[in-house]
Amino acid sequence: MSNQFWMIWPGNAVGSALILFVIAMPLLYAARRLVHDLFRSIGHMVGGPLRLGARWLFATARDMKERNKVVLLAHGREEVGQHIEREFERIGALVTRDLEGYPALQRKLLEEITRVEEDYKKCGEVPPPPPDWVEAVGAISKVKSDGGNEMVQRILEEIKRSVHQIHDKAIAEYRRAYESRHKILNGFMPFWRSLEKTFGQVDKKLTGLQDTSSKIDAQMEKYEQINKKTDKAEHQLTQSAFIQFFTSLLVVAVAAGGAFINFWLIARPMSEMVGGNIYIGALKTSEVAALVIILVEASMGLFVMECLRITHLFPVISNLSERMRRRMLWISLTLLVILACIESALALIRDMLMASDQALVQQLAAGKPQTGPMDPFFSNIPTGAQMLLGFILPFALAFVAVPLQSLVYSLRTVGGEFLVLLFRVAGFVLRVLGNVVRYLFRVLVTLYDVTIVLPLLIERLVRATRGESEGERESRPVKRAA
Repeated sequence: MSNQFWMIWPGNAVGSALILFVIAMPLLYAARRLVHDLFRSIGHMVGGPLRLGARWLFATARDMKERNKVVLLAHGREEVGQHIEREFERIGALVTRDLEGYPALQRKLLEEITRVEEDYKKCGEVPPPPPDWVEAVGAISKVKSDGGNEMVQRILEEIKRSVHQIHDKAIAEYRRAYESRHKILNGFMPFWRSLEKTFGQVDKKLTGLQDTSSKIDAQMEKYEQINKKTDKAEHQLTQSAFIQFFTSLLVVAVAAGGAFINFWLIARPMSEMVGGNIYIGALKTSEVAALVIILVEASMGLFVMECLRITHLFPVISNLSERMRRRMLWISLTLLVILACIESALALIRDMLMASDQALVQQLAAGKPQTGPMDPFFSNIPTGAQMLLGFILPFALAFVAVPLQSLVYSLRTVGGEFLVLLFRVAGFVLRVLGNVVRYLFRVLVTLYDVTIVLPLLIERLVRATRGESEGERESRPVKRAA
């Protein structure tokens, strides 16, 4: 019988599949509700954990954002507080240095100004009134003298001559007085210039004090915004942290380049000291020794910066007593100088090794034309440069502690923001995947219904027919009652 069935559609697999599908359609229709529940359950089973994971990631991102904000504001509050403290110390030093003698200077200036004003008032005094005998002379001058009265004429001429003498004497005295006053005023000209210069300096110092006060006001406003936890303060601190991070990262990268040059400067001569054929892992012992020396130099430089209180990476060093901190400073600085001298000597040995290698090559290549000897002055330039680099680079590496501290402090903020962004992106991806899975199984439910569309159409027609018949049955009793 099976052979007869396959003979109906000889060589037609599609037709056989259609016949099998038609035969299986009632079974598919009967299992419709179960398949729908199965698809919905699978959709919830797969999409539910994804959506739950997305919610957890978003909640974790919010918590991390709050923690990052608390840490950022605390660090910003500490940094702004230190800046305000330094500004107050600067103002105190400015007042102590520049305005300490201002009261005495002011008293001296007031005394000198009072003296100048008194002399100036004396210079502006009017001459005293004429004496009483002037009226008598005026009365005598009214006497009419006859042409023949020589006695009266002589008396009048004598009086006139005496009056002229007195007048000339008075004028000469007043001129001498005014000349002396003018000399006094002229002698005050240097003092006036000094006074003007002093007032200019005082004005400049007060202007600088006012500028510093305005800076303190700006920092205090920023401090208040940080205490209020405003979004503006958070944005400013975050932006500052990102700028410090990338700037410090650039400086540390430059310092790493200097350390790399320093490493190759002493790696070759270290092979003569510790052996060049011994390996520690993939590195030679000489390379490991050179790396250790560089790291010790960086550590000594870090300790020097900590003892000078330029950096604050180790609170234990900052909390030491002044005496212990000074001792530690001198010990670290001494070790750093010794290591720098050792590097300078290793640089000299490196140059000597290179010179011996070059001489050996020239001896092996005896058949080739030899160049003339180099001038000793020019041949010593590379040696001096290598020794100078070997001595300077350790001290240059000591200053890497400053950008390293900035990098460490800003890395907390930058790393926290990056993790928050990463968690949000992961939560968004999980939410999208959860929704995709959920709607995908809904599509599968619809596709399943499409495959059994014929039984569904028959079901709909049957329900429609039953609905009409039931409607007629319900309407008949109504008509009888009417």
